[in-house]
Amino acid sequence: MKRMLFNATHPEELRVCIVDSQQLIDMDLESSAREQRKSNIYKGIITRVEPSLEACFVDYGEERHGFLPFKEISKAYFNEGVDYRTATIKEAVSEGMELIVQVEKEERPSRRKRLSKEVAHESKVDRFEVKFLDIDLNNHVNNTIY
Repeated sequence: MKRMLFNATHPEELRVCIVDSQQLIDMDLESSAREQRKSNIYKGIITRVEPSLEACFVDYGEERHGFLPFKEISKAYFNEGVDYRTATIKEAVSEGMELIVQVEKEERPSRRKRLSKEVAHESKVDRFEVKFLDIDLNNHVNNTIY
């Protein structure tokens, strides 16, 4: 059974953990001392493609670039003429390419921020809901803001 645990004993820090049968699934720390970037949407530029990692690094305005796995890259961003079923990351994208990404996980000391091309659908009252559909699915982009 999944459970969400909150620890807000200190006013300057909030800790949220998701636990499934005594196993830690995810942990999130929010501190008033630093700005939270998780769930923010950015326009980024691919700065480095790493075939050995099957990922690329994206400059989205922060000091350290974000990490974007190949499976998270929308087929709409692939280079022209590339078959998405058999493509490798080196064939599909190139350095200097612009794309829209969302911060999926905050940066940790040994890890960069993890990015996603999937823009989450927030259901909180104080957030905007933004939907992005792949262009190749319906031949159009659908943006909805509530």
